[in-house]
Amino acid sequence: MASLEDIKNETIDLETIPVEEVFVQLKCNREGLTSADGEQRLQIFGPNKLEEKQESKLLKFLGFMWNPLSWVMESAAIMAIVLANGGGRPPDWQDFVGIVVLLIINSTISFIEENNAGNAAAALMAGLAPKTKVLRDGCWSEQEASILVPGDIISIKLGDIIPADARLLEGDPLKIDQSALTGESSPSASTPEMRSSLAPHASRERSRQL
Repeated sequence: MASLEDIKNETIDLETIPVEEVFVQLKCNREGLTSADGEQRLQIFGPNKLEEKQESKLLKFLGFMWNPLSWVMESAAIMAIVLANGGGRPPDWQDFVGIVVLLIINSTISFIEENNAGNAAAALMAGLAPKTKVLRDGCWSEQEASILVPGDIISIKLGDIIPADARLLEGDPLKIDQSALTGESSPSASTPEMRSSLAPHASRERSRQL
């Protein structure tokens, strides 16, 4: 029998083995987990959500100065002080400053537009953060999807966002839109007799909702 660390390291393919074997490997049953089990497994597997990488705003701003248009402006600024004047005359600082100011303005506008778009997208994703109906301590309750761990039992209904990779235990056959993952336009079918990988946004194989 594998340990939970083996499950975390994905050394066992929980999508292909029989469902009863999945219960054995995950050390759980159809009654779900206890709250204590859930907390312990959360420490092992981490939250059920994608990791968010924090990007330096300074580096992001400087990135807008590293593109073909900016290269042209930067070259023009260098030429203004190196090549524009001859005969011992001083560099053309006015043109140089003007080009640099335009470069900064252009980069600032692009940075603000992308930053606002990113903030709007983050706010939208936060508003769509899925909740799920999970069986804990023998009772069904609605919880944040981020607390799900391997071995949890969840309940889904028509129109729900599947919060993690799962194996279908019982119920009617499903058609699942996985286009965000696979690019396929047609929904994939799944029945309790078939294995299914149902996570639209989970970061790794979790088969935790059996």
